[in-house]
Amino acid sequence: MTTETKPKRSLVGIELVRLLANEGDRVFSIDRARELAPRAGVRDSYLGESLYHLRQSGWIVPLRRGLYALASTVPGVTPAHEFEVAMALVAPAAISHWSALHYHGLTTQVPRTTFVLTTHETSVPRLQGKADQSRHGCLINGVAYRFVQVRPGRFFGTEKVWAGDARVSVTDLERTLVDGLTMPQHCGGFAGVLRAFEIAVPRLNVQRISDYALRLDAATGKRLGWVLEHLQIACAGLDRLAAVPITGYRKLNLRGPPNGRRNARWMVEENLPGMVDAQPVRMASKTGCQLGTRTPDLRCPLRDE
Repeated sequence: MTTETKPKRSLVGIELVRLLANEGDRVFSIDRARELAPRAGVRDSYLGESLYHLRQSGWIVPLRRGLYALASTVPGVTPAHEFEVAMALVAPAAISHWSALHYHGLTTQVPRTTFVLTTHETSVPRLQGKADQSRHGCLINGVAYRFVQVRPGRFFGTEKVWAGDARVSVTDLERTLVDGLTMPQHCGGFAGVLRAFEIAVPRLNVQRISDYALRLDAATGKRLGWVLEHLQIACAGLDRLAAVPITGYRKLNLRGPPNGRRNARWMVEENLPGMVDAQPVRMASKTGCQLGTRTPDLRCPLRDE
């Protein structure tokens, strides 16, 4: 390449960036770039080299093989929100767990990782060099993404919301809380999950969250029943959850110590030492749900130890 052609080729690459920005393609695939390349004066044979130079010059950011995002330094372009990037990394995808708790206003803690729910059938990006995260996440442009993979039949309870200028999928309020019961380690700990339930009470759809829990498994239904009862939510749905058959006692806090007082009504071990007043509050209503007037005693830290 001569010195005379370098500036010309650089300008051609920048024209491609400008065109992508005008088209609203903050996140784009190599196929999309190839589609727009002729309008920017970029020959197909030069597209790969052009993208390489744009990457080296900081105009675009690689997300995964064949996928890029416009850099925040591109004039007049609003950087892609991390939720928008997450949607492009895997499919299906929904913002979940701690990230969804924060989105729904159920925690004041801002997670340093973006949690993404997807399925086992999806190939997820890998973070090289770190044994634990290499199986479940990646670091892109300074943002850590954690992928929580579930069976396809467990990918449900999502809604479309706006994140910046993009429409993204997020687990809804009830699914987010249920995920806190099944994977508290991804939601700031079980204590944080209890706090989230307490905050969510005025907006909580008990029928929906009960359906979600039982759709996952009986043990989740039992944990949910325990939490609802201790929040003094009197509802006919509690009897439905209590009646679900289950074999053996299950830990209330999946990440907690192995032993705790056994609750025969919910078939759970209340393994919450120093975290919660575990005296059950029995309130029954056959006509609907009612809220107790006393705030439950949730003596818990922000994180589980």
